Amino acid sequence: MDYNKRSLKENHICLRHLKVQRLIHLGLQFAQPLETGIDMGDMKLYTFLLCFGFNYFNVFSQHSHLARYVVACSAHINSTRVLYDFDGDLILFVDFVNSDVIFTTPSFIHFDSSYFDNVFRNAWRARRTCLQTQLASILPGSKAPEVQDPPENILYPAEEVLLGIENRLVCFVNRFYPPVISVTWTKNNCPVSKGVTTSAYIPNKDTTFHCFSTLTFTPEQGDVYSCTVQHPALEEPTTRIWDVDVERHQDLAVDLYCGLGLTVAFVGVAIGTYLTIKKRYCH
Repeated sequence: MDYNKRSLKENHICLRHLKVQRLIHLGLQFAQPLETGIDMGDMKLYTFLLCFGFNYFNVFSQHSHLARYVVACSAHINSTRVLYDFDGDLILFVDFVNSDVIFTTPSFIHFDSSYFDNVFRNAWRARRTCLQTQLASILPGSKAPEVQDPPENILYPAEEVLLGIENRLVCFVNRFYPPVISVTWTKNNCPVSKGVTTSAYIPNKDTTFHCFSTLTFTPEQGDVYSCTVQHPALEEPTTRIWDVDVERHQDLAVDLYCGLGLTVAFVGVAIGTYLTIKKRYCH
């Protein structure tokens, strides 16, 4: 495939080669596709990107920046994710269910959204191309499974836990592929939906994804919360449990502080002893 030399020159585009078994496909409206490749042995279809260094960023910083346009799809579960990120921070993603483009930048950041007028239309094209390419890569009669990565998840409070003070529980789900996942919450074994929010899927550098599901709650002594994660790569859902035990959590914090203090003290004594002995032998 020929390179678009003008785009390369004007936008300072540099191709970041990924693993051979990933499909590389560029769908940005201001550059032509640069490279496409598929390994038939790995059915993880992933559209990743290139490196863009825009001139106006250099006015404020001496560091290079990376803007990414990501398309990831799975024909097995008919799922496609299209998003933009900048230096690892999500800018927007496409909601195909509601035919909308969701911006995730803070409200105090203003930019000309007209630059993204064609995002949804291009996303539909990228989705169609991604799924068609994956289906075409599956040989007739082949039963080779799509590569899937099971998620890892942890559950933790966002702030220090104080009884009666509103807080948030965070269920962090990481390193999963394909980008489709279900997170459900319970309180004292009863399903909870109020106060639950789930972020968009955010790409990792290894072509997996991560996301956050949060539950706003008011801790009361003895309450037990859980988050359960379901994903095609899991044989059964995984559940993480967190209970409201303020006294135990405070004791743990004290133990950690004491342990850290003792460690620093021992290191200080060891260094002092070493320097004293070294000084004595030097003289």
